[in-house]
Amino acid sequence: MADVIIENLVKRYGEVTAVDHVSLAVQSGELLSLLGPSGCGKTTTLMSIAGLERPDEGRILAAGEVLTDAGQRVFLPPERRELGMVFQSYALWPHMTVANNVAYGLRTRRAPHAQIRDRVDEVLGLVQLEGMGARYPYQLSGGQQQRVALARALVYQPRILLLDEPLSNLDAKLREQARVWLRELQQRLKITAIYVTHDQAEALGLSDRIAVMSRGRIVQLGTPRDIYERPSDPFVADFIGQASFLPGLVESAAAGRVRVRLRNGQELSIESAAAWETGAQVLVAVRPERVLPAEGRTENVLTGAVRSHLYLGARHQYVFDIGELELRIEAADELPPGQGRVYVPPQAATLLRQASA
Repeated sequence: MADVIIENLVKRYGEVTAVDHVSLAVQSGELLSLLGPSGCGKTTTLMSIAGLERPDEGRILAAGEVLTDAGQRVFLPPERRELGMVFQSYALWPHMTVANNVAYGLRTRRAPHAQIRDRVDEVLGLVQLEGMGARYPYQLSGGQQQRVALARALVYQPRILLLDEPLSNLDAKLREQARVWLRELQQRLKITAIYVTHDQAEALGLSDRIAVMSRGRIVQLGTPRDIYERPSDPFVADFIGQASFLPGLVESAAAGRVRVRLRNGQELSIESAAAWETGAQVLVAVRPERVLPAEGRTENVLTGAVRSHLYLGARHQYVFDIGELELRIEAADELPPGQGRVYVPPQAATLLRQASA
């Protein structure tokens, strides 16, 4: 059952179309991430759901209730949507204690004092901030402030939780820890959540599904594994993780195997369920961690030379020149310098269509 339905959403700012006919259904209990670069329309979509932006076209429904219908001029104010919102900046009141920040939504709803006190204590325990209700935001770390903002969004038990890059102000190590904690909390509460981020690792680690956005449109929607292993086009393959793009022509295609002659004359056999015609211009997208040492193999082997090497602690990162093309490699073990051979498994590469020149 879908908790949130978006139908043909359009938002314009003058001549710029920030959201361009976006349609989406978010299932009950699902965490769906809107992922893309700055200016792709992800935050504008989220703000339209929250009621902080008024769309020019389209409809938005939550739990069967119409929140926005531009055609019928229906627009429910944000305070009547019963949605929880966590902003990138946290937006905590600096003059209020943690408890008062968390209680704010209940007070505006005129909840009884005893209910407010009990609910604030409950939700502070939920976000692991027991005993910190009397502190002020400036007395908290960034991670603790982020939890206060989340507690404030959860305290009145919203039907949907909206999160706008809530971890972006944390340092890298704390962000990794918060990612695990936030996912566990969302699953424990079974709350439907829509999460905006430009961080690919965040989206892959947190999400049930990811909607990759570019220029106001959704270019691919799927599970993290689908998005990473079966990108729909070069933009998605490049934005989600790293990839080398090796241009070439289809030599033959049969029984789920496609033989590609690369522009440098070397050949690769790639597994693909799609239909490919001989002579089609393609890009072979290869993830750097999928490239292996050749170790006596003769098929799907590329010959070249290590051009550069970075030691990153847990792994080594290389740029491997193969004629006029380059292949990026990540490996746990160090490769020998100079000339060498590497193996690209047939199932480890993705075949994408290349626009004709």
